[in-house]
Amino acid sequence: MKHKKILFSLLTASMFINANSVLGTLYNGSSTAASATSSSSVKKSLAFMYEEERLAKEVYLSVYKKQPVQQLYRIATNSETRHISAVESLARKYGVAISPQRVGRYRNSHIQSLFNTLYKKGIRSTKDALQVGCMVEVTDINDLNKYIYQAQQAGASDVLQTYEFLRKGSYNHYWAFDKGLKSIGVSDGCCSLGSTYCHNEYPQNQRGGGKGRGRGMGRGHGGGFGGGPWR
Repeated sequence: MKHKKILFSLLTASMFINANSVLGTLYNGSSTAASATSSSSVKKSLAFMYEEERLAKEVYLSVYKKQPVQQLYRIATNSETRHISAVESLARKYGVAISPQRVGRYRNSHIQSLFNTLYKKGIRSTKDALQVGCMVEVTDINDLNKYIYQAQQAGASDVLQTYEFLRKGSYNHYWAFDKGLKSIGVSDGCCSLGSTYCHNEYPQNQRGGGKGRGRGMGRGHGGGFGGGPWR
């Protein structure tokens, strides 16, 4: 009888261990799948943001050649080059293929269409050029809000930190373009474009993201970080 009890105990323990082993395998497998999905989302966001940052710099400089609004030039040359480099560095770290393209040419057809639309608007007048800046920054902030959440979910702290930094710059740039519009008599600034681009809730003078200062006739000083296409 005593031997039967010992045998029963050993069998029970063995079943418990095997059950835990199976559950552990299922749990770890699920975690791996979730991690792979998160990593894929981060990679896609980096690929998109690289093209989006290129668009910001290139549309600003292209419009500037026709409408020499200093906010466009200063933000592009003081900020967007570093912006692009930061995203490119992360993209390479995460194994996202980055290849050089000619100015104004993009692999993403949506971004290509946006560049064409923004450029056509921006070259019309100083007002249009400044409004393009508002459009670019609002869209950039919208995209960064989405990708910041994805980076948080994926636990990608390096991507999260970079995206938050870029968003701070975009806030500053938005207000630089807003001030530039007001300086030429557009009293409602970026809000002149309608509710989609009217964001009085955006924080101002964000530290660490770069600054953009608008001064008279739309020929102000802008620096820092931020970018993105109009949708």
